[in-house]
Amino acid sequence: MPLVAVAVALTAISSTMPTPAVAQEGILRKWSLRDLFMPRREPRVDPFIMDEPQPRKKIRKTPRKPKATAGNVGRTADPAVPVVEKLADARVVLVIGDFLGGGIAEGLGTVFAENAKIRVIDKTNGSSGLVREDYYNWPEKAKALIEQEKPAAVIIMMGSNDRQQMRVADNREPPMSAAWTKEYSGRAEKLAKAIAETKVPFLWVGMPAFKSSKMNTDMLAFNDIYRAATEAAGSEFVDVWDGFVDEAGVFVTSGPDINGQPVRLRSDDGINVTRAGKRKLAFFAEKPLNKLLGITPQGTETVVPASLPQATPGELNVPVNIDRTVPVSLSDPELDGGTELLGGQTAAKTDPRSPGEKLAVQGIAPTAPAGRIDDFSWPPKPLPAAQSTETTTAIIRR
Repeated sequence: MPLVAVAVALTAISSTMPTPAVAQEGILRKWSLRDLFMPRREPRVDPFIMDEPQPRKKIRKTPRKPKATAGNVGRTADPAVPVVEKLADARVVLVIGDFLGGGIAEGLGTVFAENAKIRVIDKTNGSSGLVREDYYNWPEKAKALIEQEKPAAVIIMMGSNDRQQMRVADNREPPMSAAWTKEYSGRAEKLAKAIAETKVPFLWVGMPAFKSSKMNTDMLAFNDIYRAATEAAGSEFVDVWDGFVDEAGVFVTSGPDINGQPVRLRSDDGINVTRAGKRKLAFFAEKPLNKLLGITPQGTETVVPASLPQATPGELNVPVNIDRTVPVSLSDPELDGGTELLGGQTAAKTDPRSPGEKLAVQGIAPTAPAGRIDDFSWPPKPLPAAQSTETTTAIIRR
């Protein structure tokens, strides 16, 4: 009997197993013993052909975006500055000096790019200075260039190449020695005097800070020499030092641009300036240069008439459309030297310190009014009539 039962079971199993043809119609899953008692609707798979490799479905990968490199994060291309065609009679701003002078010339070119009446001419020599007169004699060259270009104003910026030996008489003096400094000061005065004799107004732009601390010390000494020579010639010295250092006076590679946005101002060598740095150099010279050229803060060369024309009856005065105005500087809100708005009257200032400031800074207490408890004057001050009446009434009521 057991043998008969086993035979019947094997016969039932063989009858329920699918044929290879049926299995190949739908290869879905392996056959198991579960199918003997709980048959499923979907076709079963022959265990002998299930091990064959099945074709894999290709997964389409999304291409990755290239990673932004350091220094390019969030940076956009600088907008192109429209350059208008200069007029034939445009006034000339002549820039002379070394490679930093060429940088400020480029920055001033951007400043006056849309002004057809101003043309900036760069006549700098990148390797020049005041030390190597045998290579480039600036007092002589400056006079020749002024005679040739007929400028309305001159900008001077040089000194980066002058930290070297200088021939004084028959000796070679080391930089910043006593003889060297005396000769260098004389050459700076000679250049300033040569330009002043041409009756052309000029500005001498000082040196910025550099990465080398020793070079910084020398540049500060140079700026003192340039300032003295410029003021002796009756002109103005432009100090740009604070624009390229931090709050502690330390050299910075990156800093705020003319709009207050953080940008890179200097190159890796700590000497050259970037495009934003050149524009910042020009920013310091822009205001005094506009004064020399007679340009208003709005960038126009207008002369205010003594009296404005009166409107006729039935006619309206049409205001002039202002395209844009110069942003107010946080360090110099006046822009044109004024402290009040147009038409404002400045009140006469007697004592600039308030009573509270006098007490905190100078230790001077304000004068106590008569009758107050801290009034220690002797003899006592008489009380005002109204106050004395009120005091007498209060005493009687008590």
